[in-house]
Amino acid sequence: MPNLSLDSAVLPALCVDLDGTLVKSDTLVDSALALARYRPAMLLKIPRWLLQGKAALKRHITSAVSLDVAHLPYNRELLQFLEQQHAEGRPIYLATAADSALAKRVAEHLGLFDGVLASDGILNLAGPNKLAAFRQTFGDNFCYIGNALADLPLLENCQHPMVANPTRGLSAALRKARITPARTFTEKVSPARAWLKAIRIHQWAKNVLLFLPMLLGHALKPALVLASLLAFLSFGLCASATYIVNDLLDIEADRQHPRKRRRPFASGDLSAITGVGVLIAFLIASVAIAIALPQVLEHVQPALALRRPYRFLVWLGIYAVTTLAYSLRLKRAVLVDVIVLSGLYTIRILAGSAATGIEASTWLGSFSIFFFLSLAFVKRFAELENLRERGGEVAKGRGYHISDLEQLRSFGSASGYVSVAVLTLYISNLDAAQLYTHTKRLWLLIPVLLLWISRLWLKASRGELDEDPVVYAITDSRSLLLGVLVLAIVLSAL
Repeated sequence: MPNLSLDSAVLPALCVDLDGTLVKSDTLVDSALALARYRPAMLLKIPRWLLQGKAALKRHITSAVSLDVAHLPYNRELLQFLEQQHAEGRPIYLATAADSALAKRVAEHLGLFDGVLASDGILNLAGPNKLAAFRQTFGDNFCYIGNALADLPLLENCQHPMVANPTRGLSAALRKARITPARTFTEKVSPARAWLKAIRIHQWAKNVLLFLPMLLGHALKPALVLASLLAFLSFGLCASATYIVNDLLDIEADRQHPRKRRRPFASGDLSAITGVGVLIAFLIASVAIAIALPQVLEHVQPALALRRPYRFLVWLGIYAVTTLAYSLRLKRAVLVDVIVLSGLYTIRILAGSAATGIEASTWLGSFSIFFFLSLAFVKRFAELENLRERGGEVAKGRGYHISDLEQLRSFGSASGYVSVAVLTLYISNLDAAQLYTHTKRLWLLIPVLLLWISRLWLKASRGELDEDPVVYAITDSRSLLLGVLVLAIVLSAL
């Protein structure tokens, strides 16, 4: 390995790539996503900009949105190395195919660079163009740090080649060229772990609601169980796709959040381009399953053929459109956002009904509206409570203020207790007697549900609640114990 601790006077200029190297993400893609979030109408201009060349495209997008360079996902190991080299007086240059306006803002923010070489709106500074610029500026006395296969010519022609989070293609090409990097700056997480986090597999727990019409209707037939499982898978894939959409559009905001900045796309652990491909694949698979579901049910048990075979597909579409509308706009509308969130839970129940042909009772619909509205309110309350602990005043991108805490607590706790009242009316109604032999035992559900709702709000008020009540419900041991108790009570009442 070359000696990198030599006197700075004899060391070549250190040139550092930006996208995928100094920053783990692609700033052009990040800027395009910000454009989609804040100025979506301008996306229609992208084809015309592309006709003007890639450098012009970068200039137009960079001019249209101002990327937050302070919160980009920098490669911390590489950044520490650059700080050390800068302290020793070594000349360092930011050399990138990104637009010069953005590159200069990054350089100004970090304060480590002696100069910037970047695309200027006419010339795209990548590959051969970048190598030519290096030779014109430094001759052959330069060192380069890159990450992608396009950087191979520069690494072949520089002194002390170094890489940061190299792609498989670059690593293979370097081995073939018998080039051993002087240093590798790696900051990665397991791709499998990152994808599980990105698709939020734990959130699939919400889709258990699809089974409720079948379970509460006491129709545990194999064909209906299969239909519910297919509906569960379809909704899970669709939900994961919408989570990816949400995370891609929220990259800028997530990077400023103390917890959400660790999300795979915000942190640069996953490529946004790959994310777009995965979400499209998930949506296609989800729709395909929804279309096949009625045919599968009819094939397995013809007597259970659905009278309205594509009603589940309609509810899936309503869910997808509502979720997208929520991600793009509605989650920033005060109070509308919590009503939409609670409605998404109820949509799952109606979709489960459509998948099996078992009608959901009005009692179940009434209970779910109030119960899940309480969960939606506690989610917003927990976000504000955590914001207050950090010294904030207004939830960014939400519209809620710290002063709203007490009102949200009133709305949410009242809604939770109303759901319990609905349950008491159902138990005392004749409808329950038609399904349960020991109806009076169902009254034991009331104190259990009151205990869980009260404890949920108490923990939220103490600032001890994760911002997502679903995560709390499936990870909290007492919640799981109460869930088992609810199941036991229901079974004993049959």
